[in-house]
This record gives sequence, C-alpha cells and structure tokens, in this order.
Amino acid sequence: MEHDDRDLTTDGRDAASRHVPVMLDEVLDLLAPALSTEGAVHVDGTLGMGGHAEAVLEADPQVRLVGIDRDPQALALAGERLARFGERVTLVHAVNDEIGEVLDDLELDIVTSAFFDLGVSSLQLDETERGFAYAHDAPLDMRMDPTAGVTAAEVLNTYDARDLTRVLSEYGEERFARKIAGAIVREREVTPFDRSGRLVELLRATIPMASQRGGGHPAKRTFQALRIEVNEELAGWARALPIVLDRLAIGGRIAVLSFHSLEDRITKRALAAGAASTTPPDLPVELPEHAPELRLLTRGALTPSAHELDTNSRSASVRLRGAERIRPPRHQEGPHR
Repeated sequence: MEHDDRDLTTDGRDAASRHVPVMLDEVLDLLAPALSTEGAVHVDGTLGMGGHAEAVLEADPQVRLVGIDRDPQALALAGERLARFGERVTLVHAVNDEIGEVLDDLELDIVTSAFFDLGVSSLQLDETERGFAYAHDAPLDMRMDPTAGVTAAEVLNTYDARDLTRVLSEYGEERFARKIAGAIVREREVTPFDRSGRLVELLRATIPMASQRGGGHPAKRTFQALRIEVNEELAGWARALPIVLDRLAIGGRIAVLSFHSLEDRITKRALAAGAASTTPPDLPVELPEHAPELRLLTRGALTPSAHELDTNSRSASVRLRGAERIRPPRHQEGPHR
C-alpha cells in the first residue's frame, strides 16, 4: 500500500468517526454487478476518508482498490482505515484528472468499476485552519492539496474585478457578484485579504439585507465559488470523466455523487451522450459504430432518502448518477481492451 505516513490530522479522531459516507447503500447497489466480476479493479477517484472504499472492499474479498486523492491528510486517514485490507489497496496522491497516468503507472488498461464523490470533503470542512468553512475565522487557503496551487487569498488579492465577477457568478451563482467584486478590489487596496473573517464581514456589509434574510448565509456562494476556482474542480472533472469512461471494461460501472448543479450537469451530459445513438437522422439503419456505448443505471438522478436527510445534513444537495459500459468506446479500433 502506498500512502503518506505523516501525521496530518489535527483532532486525533480516525476517519471512521469523522465521516459518514453519503448514499452508501445506493452506491453499492449500482456498483455491485461490477464488483463481483473476477479480477475486479475498483477506482475511487476522490477517496476522501475512505468510507465508500471500505464498503467496496468489504462487499467482495477479491476486489482490488486504487484510491486517488489530492489531499495528503485524507490519504493518511484513509490509509489507516484501509490498512487491514493489505495489498488489495493502492493509494495514490494525485488529482482525479490524472487518473489515466495513475492507471498507466500501475499497468492497468481497464477497470471494472469507478466511483467519484465530488466537491469538498467532510475532512476539509471540519479542519478549521484550512479556510473552507465560513463559520470560522481562518487563513484563506481552501486548497484541497495544501502543498500546491494558489490560495483563496491569492485569488482575492490578484484577480481583477472582471475575473472576480466571473468566478462569483459562474461558480457561486451569486446575484451580487459584480458588487462584491468591486468591494473586494477596494478593500484589498487598504489591506490585502488573508483571513476568512474579514471576507465574511465584507459580504455581510455588501449583500442587501433583504437577500440575506431569505437567501441563507451571505458567504455561502462566495466561499463555494472561491473553492471551485482554487481547486479547478469543474474543469478537472470535465477532463477526468471522459478518461475514466474510456477505461471502463465492458460490463464495468461508474457511480458519481455531485453536490453542485454544475458538477452534476457535466456528469449528466457525458453519461447521456454515451447512452445515445449517434446515427444520422437520414440513415435508415443504426450501424454498430453509432450504437450507444453506455446504459444509464438511474432514471434522472437519485437523491437521499428521508432517513439519510434526517441523520446526515450534508447529504441535502447530493445527486447520484450511474452508468454501465455495454460496448467499446466509439473511437476505439478493434476489440475492447
């Protein structure tokens, strides 16, 4: 097993006590036929604290897991949680759009199942000093991999008003993006931003009170937008999904949990495109190369049960989609790998 052995935790709790896997039964149901395949290889492209991965490994004693995460702290916690599975587990520090390189390095041409739990993790929200949560004053970092990339403070202090407006509008769906961007640019001329508390104060002062009363916490959309920008979440997912779909074996399955409508839109479009025929409208017969290559496993997106919503408030916005590969990728020549 490959993982970072440094003690990167801050509160002493293990992964199992810190993380409740979202829609676990539904995910396992979608993946079950692929997990029972002889020689099954399962890729968890957003390992987090390993809750879904642990359940997959328990579901079938033959499954091999490749767990990928960009967060060294998450890998350390997951490594402890999954250590009992020994050589069945390989953990890799990487971004999920590097999945092709990861599988190549492991000499794995195809996988039988894949799972992605997109967005910010419970670990990242709970670690106050990483700056993901607007409820606590903390350094404006927000990097899922704290060893690489720009911080939220750098975005706030260096982007011009137009780019800040774009980020807040596109990724936060913030109605007052332009007004907030202007306030940020004015305030940083006085003192650069370095902590989340000051940003929250600015947002409270900038967003009209009527909108604050009916629209939830005034910092929610801005913090979401900054996190997505810092970690290139949407662009990375748009790159990763076609790669993993291409590496699915025939009969292989993928399950994706999305917590944001923009993530879910990327997933929905890619799976729907794979499940649609590309036969030209004037062609009377569907040729094999135009036939669907995926079969959708969910009608629309699955949502949490009432019980889960009651017991795990962080599941409120989640959507689950799945698909099965039924034919080789259309662009591939010859038999499927």
